[in-house]
Amino acid sequence: MNDMTLSPDTLAALAPSELAMVPFVSVQDMMRLVHREGLDTVLRDLADHIEADFRRWPEFDKTPRVASHSREGVIELMPTADAEHYGFKYVNGHPKNTRTGHQTVTAFGVLSSVDNGYPLLLTEMTLLTALRTAATSAMVGRRLMPEGAGTMAMIGNGAQCEFQAAAFRALCGITRLRLHDIDPAATAKAAANLRAQGFEVDTFRSAHEVVEGAQVITTCTADKQKATILTDNMVGAGVHINAIGGDCPGKTELHRDILHRASIFVEYPEQTRIEGEIQQLAPDHPVTEFWEVLQGTAPGRRDPREITLFDSVGFAIEDFSALRYVLGRVRAGAPHITLDMLADPDDPRDLFGMLERSKGRG
Repeated sequence: MNDMTLSPDTLAALAPSELAMVPFVSVQDMMRLVHREGLDTVLRDLADHIEADFRRWPEFDKTPRVASHSREGVIELMPTADAEHYGFKYVNGHPKNTRTGHQTVTAFGVLSSVDNGYPLLLTEMTLLTALRTAATSAMVGRRLMPEGAGTMAMIGNGAQCEFQAAAFRALCGITRLRLHDIDPAATAKAAANLRAQGFEVDTFRSAHEVVEGAQVITTCTADKQKATILTDNMVGAGVHINAIGGDCPGKTELHRDILHRASIFVEYPEQTRIEGEIQQLAPDHPVTEFWEVLQGTAPGRRDPREITLFDSVGFAIEDFSALRYVLGRVRAGAPHITLDMLADPDDPRDLFGMLERSKGRG
């Protein structure tokens, strides 16, 4: 396996077992990477990787994520591949976890070589998913939100809230935030964190109040239920809605009347029609795949008074992009360790002999 930090002569001198060591980026390593690079830089670089992969969308193998639903939540695998790499993410979503001191979402991911099937990277993706979700939202937002937008309302102030705000500032110039959550403690937490980051923050007790005067509305609630976080009378002309909370069957945030007024943009319709806000609509309701906007084959925002809606459920290509980004940083020297994950005998046909020769080595 190639390690871009090593010279060709050094690589040639290594034993096959050393070449089979797999880089692993832990949670601590991911935090070190973000602090070393800077949060804004990481978000912009992730957005650049995601946009680059969206622009070549037809090159990827695509399938809706493989989901195992239970009463308490969902566990999913999210795979995709291009001609060179295969990537997947393992991720859960358990809204009740916060009651027992656990994260709602945890994840890890793998990027492998299509050429030989060997993994190139294993990494935590709990933090990375929050970062790539925010980067994707802002990457879309800068093309769909109204010109001159400076204020974003955020309904749902949990784990994703601050990442979304940081990405919209880094990519879109949003500096004023209006916050609301049904849990006042969540709003207090988010407000303190975001003020410390230099945002102008106001908090509100109701969703009706929080959206007033906002040009962008982000909904990022966690409860697994068909909810109406936004009703039709709350959404005025010209608003961009960044709806990221609905991400599984039976979980929505917007009243269906909003969907009939909005121009809807999605990642992968085959998945979004199952999991997104548009699960409320007829299967043939028109939507625009966002990669087509980037390729110039479909329009984005067409009118200042148009309501645009990014019905985002998260798609595997975004994780693939994030894995590509992390692998690049690892090869440039980002913090990581290596794991002895791959059995790699001198003779590839003699796996048993490798086992026997290991006797007595502890």
